[in-house]
Amino acid sequence: MVGRRLHWPALVGVLAMVMASFLIGLSPVWAENFDRQNLRMVDLANQDLRGNDYTRADLADANLSHANLRGVRMFDTTLVRANLEGADLTGATLDGARLARANLTNAVLAGAYAFDTDFRDTSIEGADFTDVLLAPKVNAMLCAVADGTNPVTGRRTRDTLYCP
Repeated sequence: MVGRRLHWPALVGVLAMVMASFLIGLSPVWAENFDRQNLRMVDLANQDLRGNDYTRADLADANLSHANLRGVRMFDTTLVRANLEGADLTGATLDGARLARANLTNAVLAGAYAFDTDFRDTSIEGADFTDVLLAPKVNAMLCAVADGTNPVTGRRTRDTLYCP
């Protein structure tokens, strides 16, 4: 190969980093598609589920507590009575999702898309709704029960909802 030289030390360094990451348990996160799947009562607590697609899936009564759900798609997803306590839903798409009677205690929803989402009778103590666009009627309903401070972000739930 004219004009190209193989730089062995750099190649060995890259290979060593890749091997070390597998030895200490680091692995890449691969997004999965669960569109329209029946996942009722599934236990996904403490799982890294970043970027997964749960569009129109049925996650009623599912345990998603303390799960990493950053950037997940939950468009039109059923999450009735789901446990999302301490879950990280930063940047998630929740448009049209049904979260009636769900547990969002201490969850982080910063930057999530949640317009036309059903939050009836949902526990939101300590939840962080920073930069979440909500219908005015839904925002007022959540303000009526908003309380607590998120233990991760340090933000008061009422402040993140701009409650009067």
